Amino acid sequence: MRTAKVIRNTLETQISVELNLDGTGLARFETGLPFLDHMLDQIARHGLLDLDIIAKGDLHIDAHHTVEDLGITLGQAFNNAVGDKKGLTRYGHAYVPLDEALSRVVLDLSGRPGLVFNCEFVRGTIGSFDVDLFHEFFQGFVNHALVTLHIDNLAGSNAHHQAETIFKAFGRALRMALEPDTRMAGMMPSTKGVL
Repeated sequence: MRTAKVIRNTLETQISVELNLDGTGLARFETGLPFLDHMLDQIARHGLLDLDIIAKGDLHIDAHHTVEDLGITLGQAFNNAVGDKKGLTRYGHAYVPLDEALSRVVLDLSGRPGLVFNCEFVRGTIGSFDVDLFHEFFQGFVNHALVTLHIDNLAGSNAHHQAETIFKAFGRALRMALEPDTRMAGMMPSTKGVL
């Protein structure tokens, strides 16, 4: 099983992430940020990842540290769980609509962190959640998962729908990239011989 548990404690946050890349979408979240929990649930459900995340952060200041550190810790867990990447599809992509909203996510388990985030939200907050923090979450993730990630929101007039399509597409793209490629069995999906 491709699993990992990472605990990250700083003066700003205390975070525990348990991840099973070969799960069924089971999830439990305690972050103190209900909308983020809802988005993390999209990753688990549509990526078929089992996720158990507990986070305590300095939310009395704002959500920035908690969201960024969640991305970092999830990225560390992902990098630990994915293994040597032999025989994997490596690349993943998904288009996901939700009513008027549409997002595209394309990723590469490249071993190199990179984020291109083209998302113009129609408003700055969803409830009390600052949409700028989505970028911080994904930046933290790619820096520590060592993944190249392109996220494009292509349409949407409802910020909740925009965000949900992004996270659903991210889950689906991860699922695709993590699937074994039977023709690559035991082989590294790279001419470099390493990812």
